[in-house]
Parts: sequence; C-alpha cells; structure tokens
Amino acid sequence: MFCFQCEQTAKGEGCTKIGVCGKTPDTAALQDLLIYAVKGLAVVAHAGVQAGVRDSAVDKFTNEAIFSTLTNVDFDPDRFVALIKECVALRDGLVAKVQAAGGQVDTSKAAVTFKPEATREGMVAQGETVGVPTGAGVNEDIRSLQELLVYGIKGLAAYADHARILGQEDPMISAFIYEAMAGTLNDALGVDELVGLALKCGEVNLRAMELLDAGNTGTYGHPVPTKVPLGAKKGKAILVSGHDLKDLDDILKQTEGKGINVYTHGEMLPCHGYPELKKYPHFYGHYGTAWQNQAKEFAAFPGAILMTTNCIQKPTESYKDNIYTTGLVGWPGVQHIADKNFALVIDKALAMPGFAEDTAGKEVMVGFGRNAVLGVAGQVIEAVKNKDIRHFFLVGGCDGAKTGRNYYTELVEKIPSDCVVLTLACGKFRFFDKDLGDIGGIPRLLDIGQCNDAYSAVQIAVALAGAFECGVNDLPLSMILSWYEQKACVILLSLLHLGIRDIRLGPSLPAFISPNVLDVLVKNFNIMPIGTPDEDLKAILG
Repeated sequence: MFCFQCEQTAKGEGCTKIGVCGKTPDTAALQDLLIYAVKGLAVVAHAGVQAGVRDSAVDKFTNEAIFSTLTNVDFDPDRFVALIKECVALRDGLVAKVQAAGGQVDTSKAAVTFKPEATREGMVAQGETVGVPTGAGVNEDIRSLQELLVYGIKGLAAYADHARILGQEDPMISAFIYEAMAGTLNDALGVDELVGLALKCGEVNLRAMELLDAGNTGTYGHPVPTKVPLGAKKGKAILVSGHDLKDLDDILKQTEGKGINVYTHGEMLPCHGYPELKKYPHFYGHYGTAWQNQAKEFAAFPGAILMTTNCIQKPTESYKDNIYTTGLVGWPGVQHIADKNFALVIDKALAMPGFAEDTAGKEVMVGFGRNAVLGVAGQVIEAVKNKDIRHFFLVGGCDGAKTGRNYYTELVEKIPSDCVVLTLACGKFRFFDKDLGDIGGIPRLLDIGQCNDAYSAVQIAVALAGAFECGVNDLPLSMILSWYEQKACVILLSLLHLGIRDIRLGPSLPAFISPNVLDVLVKNFNIMPIGTPDEDLKAILG
C-alpha cells in the first residue's frame, strides 16, 4: 500500500505497511480500486452531462462512494467490495443511457471498461495496481496536483453528502465532480489546467457548504450562544460523535421518555446551540474531547456510543462492543445501523450502568455562528475602531493524535487580551475550555461550530470586510489552521479560490504537495508553515 492523504502519514512521507489510522493494506487497496472505478464512472457521467443525461442515483452513489474513502470513515473491506460492484453496474447502465441520447463515451480509458475480479482477494490485487503512482518516471508535480484535486473532491463529496441528507442538492456539484475526476485520467492536462481544476474545486465547495448551512439552519434554526456542561448527569447515557445533525436528532427523538441522557462528543458539541436540538430536555451536555484522550474516554464511558461520521481512531476491543455506526462509517466487527432505527443503541444504553451520580464540570460556550456574530457586528466594529479589539485570530481545523498539535493550545494561551479568537472544527478541543474572558461583553473565544460550518467563518470575514470597506486580506485577521484529513484540504482550496493570503498551516505541510507546487502556493498566496507560537505572534502583531 501507499497512502499519504492525511497529516499523520508515516514519517511525514506515506504509509506503506499499514495506515497510521489503522487502515489495513487490503482496505487501502480496495479504497484505491473504488476511486479508480469512480473515475471510470465519472468519465461516463461527464459525457452524460454534456448530452443532457442526469441520473440522481449516480449522483448520490458517487458522493457516498468518494466520501467512504476519507480518512477514518470506513475500514470494512467487505463494504468496499460491494461498492466497487455497484459502481461498475451503474457505470455500464449509464453508458447505455448516454449513448442512446447521442452522447460520446471515451472508452479508451481503462477505468471505463475495467471489470472487477470475482473475489475480494482478486479485487485487492487489482487495487494494488491503480493506487497513487510511485517510483521512477512519475512526474511529481502532476501527481501532486492530481492527488490534491482528488483529496479536495473527497472533502467536497463529504460536504455535498451532508447537505443532501438534509434535502439540499445542486446538480452543478455532481457535474463538477465528474469533470474533475475524469480530468485526473486525462494525460493531456498539465500543471496550469490541474491548478485551475483545484481552485474550481474550492469554488464549488463554497456552494456545497452554502447548501449544508441552509440545511442545518433551515432544519434546526440558527445557532444561538449556549452554555454546555462538561460534567455528567446520573442515569443511563448515549454518546453521539461525528458530524451528522440528523442522526443526533433521530436518536434524541427515539430516546424521549426512556430515561436516557444524550451527550455529544467531538464535533457534535456545537449542536447544543441549535434551537431545534437544544429543546430536548434529555440532551444534557458534552463528554470528552476529539482526539487526545479518545480511547480512554470511550473505554470509560458507561453507556452506548453512536458514531455518525469520521474523526475517530480505530476502536479497541475494550469498548468495541459498545460502539454502533451509522451512515458511511464502518469497521469489521462493529454493529452498523443502516435504517436509522436506533433500538439496538437504546437497548445497549439501558443495559449498561450509566453514570452513578451527577458530576460537576466546567461549562463552555457554543453557538457563535454567522447569525449570532453578525448580530453584534456593530459592537465588534466599534470595538475595533476604538482599538479595544486589536486583532482577530481564526484558529481552527482538525485535531489529531500526532505530536505537534500543542502549538495551538500554547498559541491561544499567549494571544494578547485585546485580541479575539474565532474557532471551529475539532482542533478547538486543544483549548475549547479555556476562560479567555471578554472585551466589552464580547467573548474572546467564539466557537463558530463544526468544520461543516466553515461557511459561517467565510461569511463573517466577508461581512466584516464589507463593513470596513476593505478586502478580507486587509482585515486585522490572521488564519492559523490545523489540518488532518480531506475536508480540510477542500476548505483550504476554498480559501485559496477566494484569494485569501498569509494562511499559516500545520502541524506539518501535506506530504502530497511537491516542492514545486508548494512554491506556487507560496508565491501566489504566501501560504506558510506554522513556526513557534512566539515567533508567529511576533510576525503577526509586531
């Protein structure tokens, strides 16, 4: 195997024996084969778009198939075998529809005509031949841009799938995914064309995030500032982790009146700010962080655990029987719930001891989405003009287990008291419970939400730039981001599409970015690696 799509990749170069995430070589090969198959399907679907042929089932499948290959989503090899077979069947059925409509399908690409082997072992062998190209003769810069594009599309597909679940779709997104995935098979595309597709991926992702924002706020209301307890309440318990608001809503409905308290974990923390979710009296609080102590937290949790999307380390035997997965998430030997009937989770929670007594803990504030922040924009603007607020720091992104992420904790602790910290995504769990105080009633730490809420951060920045009659790059705003997986890749592409400069990125730069491609990013956007907190603060604030 060879995989270097995440920040924690072995030695900062690539995993070759087993994934740092726990992904086995067989699963890696099957994921590679699925992506290869999706590229073949994309060639056909792109021809269909040009011929006026659209199949909503293909759109849905493509997003889900690509999403399933994100870091830490699906580790179950048997599910990839089924997806590969389904992909080829959809591809062949779509060929007939496109040709019947007068469309031209390029069958010269092997991915368009390949047939999967009958056995899982045979598919693994096929997958080992179609992964990331390595060795002599590989154009490192072309490979770098192709992989950047694929990883951006993985993040885009994830956001589009989240939005679709809440009834928000745009055929334009699928059309671009087909164009771009097909483009990675086109040897005629050079550096300029691939850079263009990567930036277009960022542009299209803004639309996907807009749809997701509309789905979240249209269904559950705009988040409002809310205090969330970090302690525990005596009684039976279910812990919900991941990102999916609808799964959380479903389990809250299904546990009503059953004497079970529902807690959030990781990226689900911001859900406490949504009016239509916080109305449930048994939606109690938040347990644990995101990555740092995850195995210990899950092993110690005295109830059932529901995983809705990615961002979890491979479960250990000590708590594997207490975990249930939904959506695209899966591991061998872990119970998967496909129909959203969470009776098994509820029965497990009722059979487990739950919390023996109330435990007091800190409270943290969530709910500072774009609606809440822009509602006090006048106060913020006045504070800046009066020099009460000197600078804004957006410190957000992914968390992870590898060393080096304490940088973000130390940075936030050292940011001066006349500065405001905006944060989002699971990277905030390095500092989310810090008491930074306020500036004239404005909290110095504003939790914008999940990584899925990056649209809110963009809208806040754009609105402030409009209020100050300047560009986003001219605001007293610095973006210091942490990345781990492919959603972060596509958010970065969105920021680059918007022309945002001077982004600091860490803990390390992506292994799939070649030196020449990095040089292009530096020259055009002044993107840079993080240094030390003291060095970076001095460079930003002087």
